[in-house]
Amino acid sequence: MNQPNIVFMISHDTGRYLGTYGHKVESPNIDELAEKGIKFNQFYCPAPQCSPSRASIMTGLYPHNNGMLGLAHKNFSINGDKTTLPKELKKAGYETNLIGFSHETIGDEPEGVVSSTYKLGYDNYQEVPGNFAPQVTDHVEDFLDNKATTTDNKPFFVNIGFEETHRPFDHYEDEADDINDVEVLSYLPDTENIRKDLALLNGSVKVFDRAVGRIIRKLEETGLDKDTIVILTTDHGLPVPRGKGSLKDAGLETLLIAYSPNLIERNKEMDQLLCNIDLMPTLLELAGAQIPDDLDGKSFASLLTGSEEKVREEFFCEMTWHDRYHPMRGIRTENYKYVLNLEDGPMIYMPVDTHKSIAGQDVQEQYYVPNEEEELYDLTKDPLEEKNRISDPAYLQIAEELRTKVNNWMKETNDPLLHGTVEGVESKQWAEEEAKGTTYQGRK
Repeated sequence: MNQPNIVFMISHDTGRYLGTYGHKVESPNIDELAEKGIKFNQFYCPAPQCSPSRASIMTGLYPHNNGMLGLAHKNFSINGDKTTLPKELKKAGYETNLIGFSHETIGDEPEGVVSSTYKLGYDNYQEVPGNFAPQVTDHVEDFLDNKATTTDNKPFFVNIGFEETHRPFDHYEDEADDINDVEVLSYLPDTENIRKDLALLNGSVKVFDRAVGRIIRKLEETGLDKDTIVILTTDHGLPVPRGKGSLKDAGLETLLIAYSPNLIERNKEMDQLLCNIDLMPTLLELAGAQIPDDLDGKSFASLLTGSEEKVREEFFCEMTWHDRYHPMRGIRTENYKYVLNLEDGPMIYMPVDTHKSIAGQDVQEQYYVPNEEEELYDLTKDPLEEKNRISDPAYLQIAEELRTKVNNWMKETNDPLLHGTVEGVESKQWAEEEAKGTTYQGRK
């Protein structure tokens, strides 16, 4: 097989909140793409936050192994000695392109820098003010038109980053659903504020969906689709309470759809457990590129061409910094989730924008109670992870097995948390919220 072009689309904070994944939200273009390609139902990120998750995609490494322990613009970065997906694709003969949003830095960057762009390994970078999907897609269409007429036979990789569905949602009011038509997520209370918040989120999904539809149509119109693999994913779970910032499945679940009319399986669903650290080796294998030896991720390229062989039994998950310090380490298997909380904090951490949102205000009292040092959930009996089994005698063996795996992983990888508190830059908004007495710390 000749080296395929790779169109990689990544949204911001979407989880699996799409019609094709069973949610009551309008996403007809993405739903159609899922029907034509392969939809992965058990695909997760290792960190429920933007930069660490995206850096894991870029490096095939867990966040504390690649260095990205927190947000890029808050002075966290991929270690300069690590390679990246675009760097490895360049070695294999690809032209590498970035259009729109990126939230990864590498090496030393001043505070406030959101992306290292060219330093990450991209030949070309197209900045798009705001990174909103309609404007990003305008540039993508121009890019694809150009590629369809060029005489250069070099394969291309293009990373397309959308701002949707990140907060704030207010500017999607014209697209919002009626709050009476909203289906409230199973892990949230049914309140008017939460319905209003989800109605606006639904508007953001519609804008994202139309952009994906435009890009697929342009690939088909230009004929590029025949030699192109399309990957559609997101960085982590929804920006709602108990989602983003939480090691619950709602924070770790991510969409993944792969499509190519000629190169991969069609009209298929996969239920294998996978993690986004697996994307880099997978795309490198599909590109005929060499896969670095020291990756945490495992290629699942064979699943795209008909194999049913199991790729992984489990993945580790983690959080260190977001807009404040909240260190957690964990492991998820097909049936169980174990979480180690390394410092006192709220039972459910919410990023400050979620905390301040109308939805966040409705759950602060419920969520801002002390966390427990360890958490264990039986996902087959308790998919919403509401009953902590850590002290249940029936689960002592499972608890010890998973506890040991996490402890060994931390030691084997020289996790920075083993050496004390990891320093970082806290959002100034938290001090304002604490002064109001609305935070976990402010309530103590």
